[in-house]
Amino acid sequence: MYLPPHDPHVDDPMRFKPLFRIHLMERKAATVECMYGHKGPHHGHIQIVKKDEFSTKCNQTDHHRMSGGRQEEFRTWLREEWGRTLEDIFHEHMQELILMKFIYTSQYDNCLTYRRIYLPPSRPDDLIKPGLFKGTYGSHGLEIVMLSFHGRRARGTKITGDPNIPAGQQTVEIDLRHRIQLPDLENQRNFNELSRLVLEVRERVRQEQQEGGHEAGEGRSRQGPRESQPSPAQPRAEAPSRGPDGTPGEDSGEPGDASAAAEQPAQCGQGQPFVLPVGVSSRNEDYPRTCRMCFYGTGLIAGHGFTSPERTPGVFILFDEDRFGFVWLELKSFSLYSRVQATFRNADAPSPQAFDEMLKNIQSLTS
Repeated sequence: MYLPPHDPHVDDPMRFKPLFRIHLMERKAATVECMYGHKGPHHGHIQIVKKDEFSTKCNQTDHHRMSGGRQEEFRTWLREEWGRTLEDIFHEHMQELILMKFIYTSQYDNCLTYRRIYLPPSRPDDLIKPGLFKGTYGSHGLEIVMLSFHGRRARGTKITGDPNIPAGQQTVEIDLRHRIQLPDLENQRNFNELSRLVLEVRERVRQEQQEGGHEAGEGRSRQGPRESQPSPAQPRAEAPSRGPDGTPGEDSGEPGDASAAAEQPAQCGQGQPFVLPVGVSSRNEDYPRTCRMCFYGTGLIAGHGFTSPERTPGVFILFDEDRFGFVWLELKSFSLYSRVQATFRNADAPSPQAFDEMLKNIQSLTS
């Protein structure tokens, strides 16, 4: 298991924790050992379910129990997973979230199903190299997000989840057609000024969507009822053309996409000073103080159990090739993301279509 570093040290390397191991014996025999718990390896089982999917099962879950009961197990888990003790956590809401995560993860006793995930395909005109990033999520701690590019949009998909937003959901979506010009450093400290800029862009996006939907409706009436209508989220007037297999068409490199946006001179350009507005909370005060560019985006928020999910406006801030941030306007919160530097072998998607299909599959597991 690859675990993120202890909160809030987002630039630290990932941690590695063995969960099971296989001993290959003579005559093609093999034994499986579960590595979960603190009493050493013990008997386990692995089953190949289907292509790109397998399950693990511990046959001796009593090896996972500790003499001090659940309380000792929780304190040990807290020390290993979070690098702190219960006495260190004064915030009652954070204590509640951590306890929920412990109850949820420990109930499976290493009896889990694994599905293959692909790393996102890379294109020369991507804003930065896509891949896995560690991100700060307030009281939830650090989580793993996959950044991928889809024409004129970028998406951050949760690979690890929490009691509010589960894995597989799009935590952030960035509209690469709508740059946000940050004001001077003094005005950046004013939350109302940032809010005004973002909401102006949101209104412009809504108007473009309405105009796109209106044009699509007229086109449908002219072309007949069998012509499909673009969804409101991807109006025809805005979306890059796509081939029949769902990949970006030849004109996806026209002005307005990520590469064109990167070439445009902007106030939030290379090395522009950056500071968070007063009142915006951040788990990590050691965030970069310069940024390259900023875009309008939306972030997914929900209640416990993924209830009443909604997308809310925010700002995507590109710091450098390996770090970006997102200001959650409604939550008055800031998430900092740092690239996972670990190398994963044989993890590239065989095709863009296979990657898109994987995203749909992991999202459907929790929708």
